[in-house]
Amino acid sequence: MNPVRSRDHDYGDNKDMKKDNTIQKNKENSESVVSRPTSNGVEAKIYNQKGAETGTISLPEKVFAVKWKSDLVHQVVQSMRSNKRAGTADTKDRGEVRGGGKKPWKQKGTGRARHGSSRSPIWVGGGVTHGPLAKKNYKRKISKKMRAQALFSVLSKKLKDEEILFVDTLSMSSIKTKDAVKVVENLAKVTDWKMKDSSLKPRVLTALFGRNEKTEKSFRNIPALELVFLKNLNPFDVLNYKYLLIENPVESIKFLESRGQ
Repeated sequence: MNPVRSRDHDYGDNKDMKKDNTIQKNKENSESVVSRPTSNGVEAKIYNQKGAETGTISLPEKVFAVKWKSDLVHQVVQSMRSNKRAGTADTKDRGEVRGGGKKPWKQKGTGRARHGSSRSPIWVGGGVTHGPLAKKNYKRKISKKMRAQALFSVLSKKLKDEEILFVDTLSMSSIKTKDAVKVVENLAKVTDWKMKDSSLKPRVLTALFGRNEKTEKSFRNIPALELVFLKNLNPFDVLNYKYLLIENPVESIKFLESRGQ
């Protein structure tokens, strides 16, 4: 047998063996990925005010396991920002500014540049060119379905990034910010959330399911938190904060699920 040909044959066998090993490893990796437990779309833990786990809750996939839709989220957020504009900014052009009817000086013979009005945009006290007008309408229409799908997309991304925490209740026996701070500290230890950053802006958006005067007044003085009612939850607010805290997850998730119908 030709030794050169035998080496070629051995090399081909080694190559096939390496290929088989690679395919087997890829299969094992794919199987491990499929069977790996995840928290974005199936279950999530529920904690109490002391930071102890009290159980789990099944999350609907259409709310917390939605594909990230950047174009839709951008469209909805920009529309919401535009709808918040008062639209009261107004400027006057050269035809609306009082005065300027007389020609400042004659056309020729003075050595200066020719002008027809002292209210020209290039004059001090003249009109404004291309300025904002109060008659412009900044309102944009957002359908309920678009708003709901954008919210579900943002919630799914937050859950995937482990930036959502479910708490069974945030009820307080009395109005005391000191007790509310203890609750926040207990929850922060569980999640390793960083409540403060260099900007000193609130980082946790707390969604309350219903009105509770003691809870609202106890938590509203904490700089790291911002309170909002779940019925008013929207993509703009959720994206504006790093973390999201949802109270009464059973009823809250039922309400969120109903918004997509």
